[in-house]
Amino acid sequence: MKTTVSEQEKEDCGVCTPAPARFAAGEDPAKREQILDGARRVFMKLGFDAASMNDVTREAGVSKGTIYVYFSGKEELFAALIQREKSKFVESLRDVLAGTNDAREGLERFARAFVQQVTGSEMVPAMRTVLGVIDRMPGLCNQFFSSTRYNAKTVLEQFLERQVAIGALVIPDIELAARQFIELSSGTFFKLRLFNDIKGPPPKEEVDRVVLSAVSMFLTTYRSKS
Repeated sequence: MKTTVSEQEKEDCGVCTPAPARFAAGEDPAKREQILDGARRVFMKLGFDAASMNDVTREAGVSKGTIYVYFSGKEELFAALIQREKSKFVESLRDVLAGTNDAREGLERFARAFVQQVTGSEMVPAMRTVLGVIDRMPGLCNQFFSSTRYNAKTVLEQFLERQVAIGALVIPDIELAARQFIELSSGTFFKLRLFNDIKGPPPKEEVDRVVLSAVSMFLTTYRSKS
């Protein structure tokens, strides 16, 4: 005869079924990502001004009560989305540079990854959204361009600092050099994409031509002569 064991009996004999993880209000990372994913789709489609929190709740599949537990309003939601997307981009660049200590190879890797990101992803549409509200929300927009560890230029600066430390490069102003290299290797592509002169990533042959020229010019100036 089969005996059914009650939940109380299971507890008494030490056979317990693990309870699902519970999070305090506003602290479930999966729910937060769900809301941000919905917000990204809404902002990309409608822009910041036209989008509403109701649009985000529908797109994310959550209640209005839930979304306000995580974000106080559209501005905070937009800021969190900017920070998340920047963090993903920066970590991808760190990964690109992690496997090399060679100056030329590292610069080529960085430039190609940067060009791919700014021309082949949602970064430029997101930047257009940011620029659309920059006069009214300068503090929020500053988060997009700020020079923090979540900034592509900072990742390049750290790589250049390592190259200087091992004697491969001689750079008196690393911040300036990083800006110079980004402009040399990707400035034209970025501006063409920003103003919609190109609709997506440029041909690989053209990227290679520009990147290799930029790296050569940069190393001619900053490579150690010893």
